[in-house]
Amino acid sequence: MRRLGVNIDHIATVRNARGEFHPDPFFAAKFVNKIGADSVTIHLREDRRHIKDLDAKKICSIKNLLVNLEISIKDEIVKSALKIKPNFICIVPENRKEITTEGGLNLIKNQNKIKSILKVFKNKNIRTSLFINPTVKDILISKDLGADCIEIHTGRFANLIKSKKNYKSELLRIKKSSKIANQIGLEVHAGHGLDFKSTQILSKIKEIKEFNIGHFIIGESIFYGLNEIIKKFKKIIKQ
Repeated sequence: MRRLGVNIDHIATVRNARGEFHPDPFFAAKFVNKIGADSVTIHLREDRRHIKDLDAKKICSIKNLLVNLEISIKDEIVKSALKIKPNFICIVPENRKEITTEGGLNLIKNQNKIKSILKVFKNKNIRTSLFINPTVKDILISKDLGADCIEIHTGRFANLIKSKKNYKSELLRIKKSSKIANQIGLEVHAGHGLDFKSTQILSKIKEIKEFNIGHFIIGESIFYGLNEIIKKFKKIIKQ
């Protein structure tokens, strides 16, 4: 069965805008789980621009909640993640000047470091994933590095749709990458920039088992409520 992971980082963004305690990401994690999210995703960035260490610790302590913690390969972040003990980790690229994640990992440049990090988490029985571009090369390297899953960066695909440009070639890249990943034993996830339309198109790719969506869900929820938006995404991915 397809799964929906809801990224709640921007609940923390709103809270931090006032430097106060509301809205609370801890409450948000419990709430989205209650109304249908299969897991919650949070990104513990080096600059702590949204989720803080205490947020992550509290959220990962919630019973019967599956938490996917996005992390960089920085030693300090890896150490924090090991203390927090999430159910899953996804290694993502990180640049302090970026507004949001701008692409997949550079696996060749960082392969030794990534391989050692994956091994540490796997030894703790924490599911591992790598956030990558939809290329066959990155799929094969991910397998060699020992990842359990890959999350395909769908940002370019989603932006082409939003800009009403031809997205067919990018869709073919995602389809091909998903098929090969599945064939060699990697579970396939998809995330970044997704909205209703782009998710509906990608839901036709049977190899994709999990969609991780955040910004659009939180944004639409301002107008229509989390319950309504999460239900709509659950319906889309199960088609």
